[in-house]
Amino acid sequence: MVFILGFNFPESRLVKSALQSFYGVGPQHTKRLMAKLFIHDTARVGSLADKQVLDLTAELSTMTIENDLRRQVQDNIRRLRDMGAYRGRRHAMSMPVRGQRTRTQTVTAGKLNRVERFG
Repeated sequence: MVFILGFNFPESRLVKSALQSFYGVGPQHTKRLMAKLFIHDTARVGSLADKQVLDLTAELSTMTIENDLRRQVQDNIRRLRDMGAYRGRRHAMSMPVRGQRTRTQTVTAGKLNRVERFG
């Protein structure tokens, strides 16, 4: 098990998928991080040197990821709601925010806008 930024990863897991498991780190950020630290695309977490793991942890700690990013998103939505903006009202009503159709197919938007955004 390799410990990166508070998470244990099995040694057989790909570095790419391990990085993408962090909230806020997608494929593009993963590609840039791996290129910056000279890590191959098919490298496993167990094959990383200790220095590479420390460098990776240092890079991830400078980014806004996980709970900080979740809090930032919630604060932005709360700001829109308090301001009375159209997008904020749509979030508050659990309706589509970005112009999707509302005559049918609003179930997904209702699920997404309901999660931890009231408060």
